[in-house]
Amino acid sequence: MVMNVKEYKNKVRGCWLGKNIGGTLGAPFEGKRGVFEIEGYTHDLSQGVLPNDDLDLQLVWLNAAEKYGRNVDAKILADYWIPFVVADWAEYGGGKNNIKRGISPPLSGWYNNTMRDSCGCFIRSEIWACLAPGHPEIAVQYAFEDASVDHSADGLYAEIFCAAVQSAAFAESDINTLIDIGLSYIPADCGVTLAVNTARGAHKNGDDWKAARKKVLKAVPGTFGLYAGGYEDREPEPDIPFGEFGYDAPGNIGIIIIGWLYGEGDLRKSLCIAAGCGEDGDCTCATLGAIMGIISGADKLPKDLLDPIGDEIKTISLNLTDWTFPIPKTITQLTDRVCNLMPVFMGNYCDTMNEDGVEIMLNKTEDMYDREKPFHGSQVVATTFCDKLKTQPHGISVHNVLFDTIVNCVDGINVKPNTDIKFEIRFKNNMHRQQWLNCRLIMPCDWTASTGREFSINLDQGHCGYVVADFETVINPGEDVNQASYDVVLEVTSNGYLNRTYVPIKLFNNPQKLI
Repeated sequence: MVMNVKEYKNKVRGCWLGKNIGGTLGAPFEGKRGVFEIEGYTHDLSQGVLPNDDLDLQLVWLNAAEKYGRNVDAKILADYWIPFVVADWAEYGGGKNNIKRGISPPLSGWYNNTMRDSCGCFIRSEIWACLAPGHPEIAVQYAFEDASVDHSADGLYAEIFCAAVQSAAFAESDINTLIDIGLSYIPADCGVTLAVNTARGAHKNGDDWKAARKKVLKAVPGTFGLYAGGYEDREPEPDIPFGEFGYDAPGNIGIIIIGWLYGEGDLRKSLCIAAGCGEDGDCTCATLGAIMGIISGADKLPKDLLDPIGDEIKTISLNLTDWTFPIPKTITQLTDRVCNLMPVFMGNYCDTMNEDGVEIMLNKTEDMYDREKPFHGSQVVATTFCDKLKTQPHGISVHNVLFDTIVNCVDGINVKPNTDIKFEIRFKNNMHRQQWLNCRLIMPCDWTASTGREFSINLDQGHCGYVVADFETVINPGEDVNQASYDVVLEVTSNGYLNRTYVPIKLFNNPQKLI
């Protein structure tokens, strides 16, 4: 399946315009619990488009992606987050605070972050979908890196689901097929999957959208519509459970699905239903608007929804004082920059030398699911994306040309006197030749490790896939744990090569009971 650049650009522009339309229509209903009858924009239309962090944050990621291309990862995004994002609230603030303390992703998104399951990262999925049109298997890799900066578990699964759906929407338009593709990349037993399936079940059962909303919020109860922006004047609905604070992504993903299914392909109807469900109204509507904008393209967006907000981008959570951070001022500029960058991420799937212009090779629908089967054998690494998710939230990854390293902090990152801390370590051979890896643990002088401070690992060559070597080490800090924090670093070299890998692990002497 091939898409020409004109069609691709129309869909990218549709994505960002749909994002702005949805975010503006839904913003007045952010943080409200209840059912609302809406027919269109409810804000003062003289204001034009409303600012929205849903789009803001992706302008930061655009700058990172333009500079680092396919090498952009969670650590790079984390370094961009600190100087360029001024938002310190909720999960943004939790992740940011951890990063400033030296905690690397994905631990930064998990450690003591009360809102790690909330909505702040599924709203950032569009850029990865637009850079990998028709290739969700690529888009979800970057969504994973993005989400792990400040989210974990269901918060992270929500962005992966959205990125897969939106990428696939460049090549497929059937709602249920797109939903199935998105679900294939996340665990079947997670809250996001439950919310999506609950919404679909209600629709199939013939319930109206209001009943579907109630079923979703019962299945995955959250608190966004009660806590956000103050809740003193709001009463919980008596038949909807009061959910765990911060557990908001599943319910809001369910609301996106409700708006999409019950809207029957009509953008206005879909957005009004989603906004009418309350909760995180700007995020649900902005994400749904982007999905539907990709499917329809910009040229088929309703003029009466587009004209009041135009082409402008308004920001609310960015540091605009640093000249090294150029942001697009309009959807037109954003579309152009994303389209220019796309071939970098698509590689061989994009033919830029075609005499008829750029051609983009899209996956067939049946190839867009996460159905890649791992090779059999104890030494060969599993290759499905869902296997990668199993490293969350404790798996610190570092990649290089020769090998990849994943350190899984099995016992978390708190240290106590005379208490063992186990680390599972996996090396993946990126070369079709054997390697001897020389490992050294850099840690306080009185600490001990079951492997010793220095050891070697034989990494076999790949014959029919990538080969891994797995082992574990147990570190004991001894009796004197009197510092607030400690640094442990795993240094790895491959015998005969110059490359030197460092995996930093920050450990804390923290007596608090953490979430």
